[in-house]
Amino acid sequence: MAERLLRHLAGDKFEVFSAGVEPTQVNPLAIKVMDEIGIDISKQRSKSVKEFLSQQFDYVVTVCDYARQTCPVFPGKYEKTHWNLEDPAKAQGTEEEILLIFRKVRNQIKENILKFLLQ
Repeated sequence: MAERLLRHLAGDKFEVFSAGVEPTQVNPLAIKVMDEIGIDISKQRSKSVKEFLSQQFDYVVTVCDYARQTCPVFPGKYEKTHWNLEDPAKAQGTEEEILLIFRKVRNQIKENILKFLLQ
């Protein structure tokens, strides 16, 4: 969600990549809540951070404590930012309750990105 939201909000200001320390697949509920705000992520794929180990970045943003603790060090100098967000994929309850958490996290990501863009 963060990758696509940043692309949507920042336009071509940044070249954006996202990856996970334990990638699986793009969650169908993430696709659904992003579609609710007019952003299609259905063609995205879940990528491993290992795909980017040799790449240099200006910014590296981690979105949960586990990622912050396990994220590798990338070459070069970059600014680290951490957003401690709940992992909506680990939410439990009815589909509607889980969707509420996905929406909450989506909105938190959007707020964080807007703050980041104003720096």
